[in-house]
Amino acid sequence: MKIIKEENQNVLLVLTEKEDVSEKVLKSNDVDAAFEKHVPQYQKKDNQVEVFVNHVMEEDHYIEWILVEYEKETIIKRFVPSSEPKVVVPYEKGMKAYAYCNKHSLWKGETLD
Repeated sequence: MKIIKEENQNVLLVLTEKEDVSEKVLKSNDVDAAFEKHVPQYQKKDNQVEVFVNHVMEEDHYIEWILVEYEKETIIKRFVPSSEPKVVVPYEKGMKAYAYCNKHSLWKGETLD
C-alpha cells in the first residue's frame, strides 16, 4: 500500500500499483511541524486500540483522516473540523496508523507489537 499526492493535490491510496508512482509517494513525518501534535498515538484496551491525534480541529487546520493498516485490511475514518480525531479498532500485532493533516501532510505512528 502506498499513499500518494497527485499534482492536482488529490491524495490517493494505491492498493495495486499498475504503474510506477514512486515520485508521488507521500513521506510520513517529513514536514517541519509539531511532531507530538500530528503523529497518531495508541491506547490499547484488551483486544482493541484507540488511535487518536492530539491536534486542533479548526475550520482551516485539522486532521482529515486516520488510516489503520493491518496485514490484510485497511480501515479509514474521515473527520470534519469540529470532530474528535480518534478511532477504536481491533488490535493486531504489526498494525500501523497514519494521520493526514490538511496543512502538514502525512504522519505515521509507531508499528504496534
